[in-house]
Amino acid sequence: MARSMVIKVTAGSDAPERCNQAFTVAAAAVASGVPVSLWLTGESAWFGVPGRAKEFSLPEATPLQDLLDIVLSGGTVTVCTQCAARRNIGPGDLIGGVRIAGAPTFVEEALGEGVQALVY
Repeated sequence: MARSMVIKVTAGSDAPERCNQAFTVAAAAVASGVPVSLWLTGESAWFGVPGRAKEFSLPEATPLQDLLDIVLSGGTVTVCTQCAARRNIGPGDLIGGVRIAGAPTFVEEALGEGVQALVY
């Protein structure tokens, strides 16, 4: 059975270590060949918008933009529908390869066979 990961990050610049941890785990999984679905919710929804990940800074951490690029190269990145709406983020505002989807899609992915779901 193939294993995959669904990672939901609920923090952004408001909790930089927790945010960076989620992106680091997602990027490490992609680099290891694990299928990854990274969900950006709450304040992390902003990282689906061009330029926002480049603005994020955390000492002694891999730049968030580099981690996001790794995830996009081999996984999927989704911004929560409600989180996007609350921030007036539409599909045309997103980085190429990032989608907007809601809770039913998250539940479907998280309950898939062989899926490990993590929330940060």
